Amino acid sequence: MEKIRVLFPYVEAGYGHIMPMRAMEQSFREKYGERAEIVSCRFFRDSGRAPLQAYERMLAGQVRLYNRFPLLGFLASGACQLLGTALSALFAIRLVMPRAYRAGVDRMKELAPDVVFSTHWATNYYAEQLKPKPLTVTYCPDIRMNRLFDYPCDLKMITTDCGCREALRRKRNTPENLIRVPILLRKEALSVTADRKQLRRELGLPEDNFTVLLVEGGYGIGRMAAITRRLIRERRPLTVIPVCGTNEALYRSLCRLRPAAGVTLRPYRFTERMPELEAAADVFCGKGGTTVYEAAFFGTPALITGCTSLIERDVANHFIGTVGSALRAFSPKQAASMVLEFAADPSRLEPYRLAARRFRGHFGAGQAADALWERIGRAYPECAGPAAGQRE
Repeated sequence: MEKIRVLFPYVEAGYGHIMPMRAMEQSFREKYGERAEIVSCRFFRDSGRAPLQAYERMLAGQVRLYNRFPLLGFLASGACQLLGTALSALFAIRLVMPRAYRAGVDRMKELAPDVVFSTHWATNYYAEQLKPKPLTVTYCPDIRMNRLFDYPCDLKMITTDCGCREALRRKRNTPENLIRVPILLRKEALSVTADRKQLRRELGLPEDNFTVLLVEGGYGIGRMAAITRRLIRERRPLTVIPVCGTNEALYRSLCRLRPAAGVTLRPYRFTERMPELEAAADVFCGKGGTTVYEAAFFGTPALITGCTSLIERDVANHFIGTVGSALRAFSPKQAASMVLEFAADPSRLEPYRLAARRFRGHFGAGQAADALWERIGRAYPECAGPAAGQRE
């Protein structure tokens, strides 16, 4: 019997779209890899098409721009909300780079998927243009479903009750094509030990220092450098870990800093050891992006140091007001001061740590993988059997 061809197309527009895709692909392969033909690719980068590669560079460039100038990010995300789904998609995909739109549809056609699972709105849009149309499934990594993610598809996944309720108020969404799933968490995070001291030994860090992890997304732009410089002046047992992502200039500049006695400064480039670093830290500092999710999974309280769009503002409000594992610290001076206060009395972090631990049950890719397979079974009953959770 011919296997269903399931496509997992990776898109770099910040790393918040890549990590959930990796989590979903890992879980789906583990559960259904023998029953489906699974294809994954860097959709834009591996295409060999200059317009598509330029389009992905533009997407990543927008993330960098909004980190440098947050007002632009708020204006762009606000305009998207005002324009609505159809006009936002028309502008963001068809009008901004017409050649990339045509190349994207052709690229999707060449990959010949029966099913397309997307964590970025662009690949869902291309898949929806094909004739015959494949089964389309999207996962929105945000707290609320922004207009570009609300473009038509066969099944939409979102991770919050508030996002689900809000999306269901729009006529195009029903309980049949919109479901709530846990936050997609990559497999590497699930295997990390909860023993902070053991992790610090493995990472070559001082075991007993109060440890702060600073992350500003994959590009290392934001308040990280300013907060780091303030913290390393203090003559006290601190470990400061700024993760610079792909920002090589920032990494080199931080490596040249000379911390005060007692302070350990350990800058990182982009690293696959983020789960261990998040679990080893006493406190996380960073913007309101998806890295806050993983910090909460590991029971690490967060100081949210800024937001670059309405989307990130929603993340900040959710973890501060609903989850209760985060605090707002929107200036380098305030963030550094709060870190030092917590370092002087770590017990003050305990309420936020407990709130993060209570939230731990909201993670995992297995349920989403089962939902995807169940929908495949409906669309292709001759090729797909029951979901893993439905087998005897």
